[in-house]
Amino acid sequence: MPDTQPQKQEWPPLDPTSDLIFRGRGRRAMDSIFGPRTVAVVGATEKEGSVGRTILWNLISSPFGGVVFPVNAKRTSVLGIKAYPDLASVPEKVDLAVVITPAPAIPGIIGQCVELGIPGAVIISAGFKEIGEEGARLEREILAMAQRGRMRIVGPNCLGVMSPVTGLNATFAAGMARPGKVGFISQSGALCTAILDWSFEQNVGFSHFVSVGSMIDVGWGDLIYYLGDDPRTESIVIYMESIGNARAFLSAAREVALTKPILVIKPGRTAQAAKAAASHTGSLTGSDEVLDAAFERSGVLRVDDIAELFAMAETLAMQPRPKGPRLTIVTNAGGPGVLATDALITSGGRLAEFTPATMAAFDAILPATWSRNNPVDIIGDATPERYAKALEVAAADPGSDGLLVVLTPQDMTDPTRIAEELRPLATGLGKPILASWMGGIHVKAGREVLQRAGIPNFEYPDEAARAFSNMWRFSDNLNALYQTPSLAGGPGGEAPPDRAAVADLVGRARERSRTILTEAESKAVLAAYGIPVIRSVVAATEAEAVEGARAIGYPVVLKIHSETITHKTDVGGVKLNLTDASEVRAAFNAIRNAVEAKAGTGHFLGVNVQPMVRLAGNELILGSSIDPQFGPVMLFGAGGSLVEVFRDRALALPPLTSTLARRMMERTRIHRALGGVRGAKPVDLDALAGLMVRFSQLVVENPRIREIDINPLLASAENLLALDARVVLHDPAVPDAALPRPAIRPYPWQYAGEWKARDGSLLRIRPIRPEDEPRVARYHETLSARTVYLRYLQEVKLSQRIAHDRLRRICFNDYDREIALVAESADPGEGAAPVVGIGRLTRLRWTPEGRIALMVTDLFQGQGLGSEILRRLLAVAKSEGLERILMEVAPDNLPVMKMLERAGFRFEEKADRKLLHAELALK
Repeated sequence: MPDTQPQKQEWPPLDPTSDLIFRGRGRRAMDSIFGPRTVAVVGATEKEGSVGRTILWNLISSPFGGVVFPVNAKRTSVLGIKAYPDLASVPEKVDLAVVITPAPAIPGIIGQCVELGIPGAVIISAGFKEIGEEGARLEREILAMAQRGRMRIVGPNCLGVMSPVTGLNATFAAGMARPGKVGFISQSGALCTAILDWSFEQNVGFSHFVSVGSMIDVGWGDLIYYLGDDPRTESIVIYMESIGNARAFLSAAREVALTKPILVIKPGRTAQAAKAAASHTGSLTGSDEVLDAAFERSGVLRVDDIAELFAMAETLAMQPRPKGPRLTIVTNAGGPGVLATDALITSGGRLAEFTPATMAAFDAILPATWSRNNPVDIIGDATPERYAKALEVAAADPGSDGLLVVLTPQDMTDPTRIAEELRPLATGLGKPILASWMGGIHVKAGREVLQRAGIPNFEYPDEAARAFSNMWRFSDNLNALYQTPSLAGGPGGEAPPDRAAVADLVGRARERSRTILTEAESKAVLAAYGIPVIRSVVAATEAEAVEGARAIGYPVVLKIHSETITHKTDVGGVKLNLTDASEVRAAFNAIRNAVEAKAGTGHFLGVNVQPMVRLAGNELILGSSIDPQFGPVMLFGAGGSLVEVFRDRALALPPLTSTLARRMMERTRIHRALGGVRGAKPVDLDALAGLMVRFSQLVVENPRIREIDINPLLASAENLLALDARVVLHDPAVPDAALPRPAIRPYPWQYAGEWKARDGSLLRIRPIRPEDEPRVARYHETLSARTVYLRYLQEVKLSQRIAHDRLRRICFNDYDREIALVAESADPGEGAAPVVGIGRLTRLRWTPEGRIALMVTDLFQGQGLGSEILRRLLAVAKSEGLERILMEVAPDNLPVMKMLERAGFRFEEKADRKLLHAELALK
């Protein structure tokens, strides 16, 4: 073939109005991967059946609107297109390099990309960490180069990237996916090709189709953010084998799931599957229960099979989310209704219970033989009009959160006309409507009518019922994540923990190369965080034990005091119900002898003397241990000596809010007992939630703690009391930087402090918390129209500013992504507003830049508070590693302009002259 140059096609410019296209190259680097103008294929070849040939052919045969340059040092042309010996020889600036060379050559190629300013690459080649240490070393070398040039890389060991909506096909798949509204991300390239083939038969379309491979650079978080911003993507589905950067995934998912459903299929529920996944990706696979807890915490819906994955993506995109678990089933046959009911109940849903008015309305329109119950069997001869009227009645019932319409094709049934009658109900109900047109050829036209109307159709009613339960689970998880919590109540209240005491205790243990704290030390750690502990006296001798018992009062308990033994009963280290001095002396010696016999000398250091507590309450366990992927993971459940037998527990990622603590309790069987059974008084669940919140704070703020548990935690109507505690530390030789970190960043208390205004008012300035939502609402009530206008450059009604959906975005900070500081009166009794100023620092995605916005209530303007909040936010920005701060200000907002000038900002007038752009370099 003669050498030819491909014709350049028209390419739409990047959207300049997007809030996420900033001066940094981060966003443009991601755009270069999914929407390049120029693509270089390094390793392009004409060899039949080769990956290099297939990728080049897919690129040039798809109308993606750009130009393709083959790179091959041994050929002058490939597939009739002029080839170049290396990237430096390509005559135009390259946006995307697709690399298909042997792994050892790739570091040099990426180095060339960095030198040439190429912003993105897709590495198709295998031969990296999946083969061992040498491959892992190559990955580290490539990543270091890419980071130096702020280049983004998909792969290695992947199928490639496909964007059907633009025509880009940089994969070696056999064909281009149909355009659609689902963004698909897969860690398995082979599964991508299978799903692509399946999608043609099922008529499923995609906005983007991405094989991530080993995720050397671009990971789940980057792609979730990117697809979350993409207006052509309505839902995101993921096939995941390993989590990778857990914090990045959770951070992105928690933000994007609010506006777009994220669905995941994650193999590894069984130990054998987990082992297979780990060997395939070269990554560790953590506990599946922990993964479920992580998905729940991030608003992600996990499903179990591929068909369900795409069905749920379509369903959530078509219909509103249910406000509750109650489903109304309308059917023309009893059997399918029973199947749907079983599936609904076993998957966590409930049947709606009708009001008397609804029952009367059904009686008025249905035959006398109707089921008079839910499922609503409207009889086999149901006409289209009967279906429509029955659904209108069902939809109007306030106790119903969703509708499922089931049709079986009986001789007198008209599936298509009935579907036409349902079309007006597809929108406007405020609750989801699902359908199951059972059968084959006779119901096909009706199914198509439903699909066009936006009513998801399922082949069988049990599938539809489970889909409704999944919709509720997804909606309920999101609601819980952003439900306004109460302030941590119970013992300790809002009193700050004694962090210095814990740091000193843990530090002294580390200096002595200890990894186990004694029971007394463990309880001191709990007490520092406001968790009630039983009184305890450490006694090294018989005499001290007797004196301790006398001081406490009989009866007492003796437990071994040791720096090496944690499971006391295993070595005979506990003696109960001791009533006098002679029994205490005998118990002391018995414990010492048992420990020396079972564990050897040197382990017995004395005993802990404690009051004998009558177990009039519920024995709970509250603990934390380290997961290899997610860091600290909390456990709550039924405690006592048989905790491993009953295994009644729930897991969650710390830190918790009071809402999340309550949800954690509700997932256990013992929760019912805590509410009071058989005449017992209920436990104060608000106080227990507060204790759990403080315990979660302890866990995330003390990374040197590897394991900690309270077992039992005695919970009764009268009090909450930690009867026993155990703390295990990480190896003292492990440096602080190598310690596991929480998957969710804890509250940044280090940015809190007090400040005195010009008028002498003492204010506390601290990072915002979810519990602040009511205070922030009251703060907005104090703002004048002028102050609001200068902040938002438009009139914003108070009702809009204090709406929960808006305030949750203000108060629920992901502290890796944004940190808002609130200024509040340190003495609210003086009548000042609880919150008098708010400033927010937002990290701009994929750049080392941040934006600051702030506003001070009229009552405190002119007191220097705005300047102080700005000063603190700039200090936070430096601490968080940002290099540049951007702000926007109205030209007539002179006080703020002067404040920014004093801080060193430079100004630039925007084209429309309505705003001034302010910028400050921090480095």
